Amino acid sequence: MRLQKNTLLALYSVLEFASDPTRHISAAEIAGKYGASSHHLAKVLAELARTGVVTSVRGVGGGYRFTGNARRLTLMDIVQVFEEFAPPAAERGGRNGLTPVDRALDAVLSEIDENAKATFGSITLATMLRLIERQQGGLVNARHDGEPTVAQARAPRSGSRKPPGRRKSG
Repeated sequence: MRLQKNTLLALYSVLEFASDPTRHISAAEIAGKYGASSHHLAKVLAELARTGVVTSVRGVGGGYRFTGNARRLTLMDIVQVFEEFAPPAAERGGRNGLTPVDRALDAVLSEIDENAKATFGSITLATMLRLIERQQGGLVNARHDGEPTVAQARAPRSGSRKPPGRRKSG
């Protein structure tokens, strides 16, 4: 699945805001960081403000601020504001005109959409922030590309406890 530019900008922005919910961040700052047009990003942020995920503050020191709950807000909550998941082909035009190939492809594409929705719906912003934090910390794991998996980011971070060692008999 490929996300639209608006969706990606919304996710980048919300994660920036959620990483420091007390700070007001300007659209220009986020646009510069992610190589986007400030004007384009302002439209995305206006939509996020309309949904209540962020609030805007005008004037000196203004910008946008996160107002959601990072532990409850999921990626799907953001994605669904900007993405439209296509209805099955049967709903788009009825089953009469569909070939067996159309129906088979539709079944596969519907399953992909459902899996994407389930995955986006199961990952909170708090989970994403932990994943980002671990990536910045240089965590290396068993994945071939060295990036932590989402499951690892979801796992509670253990302290600096050492694994139990063997007792010496003596």
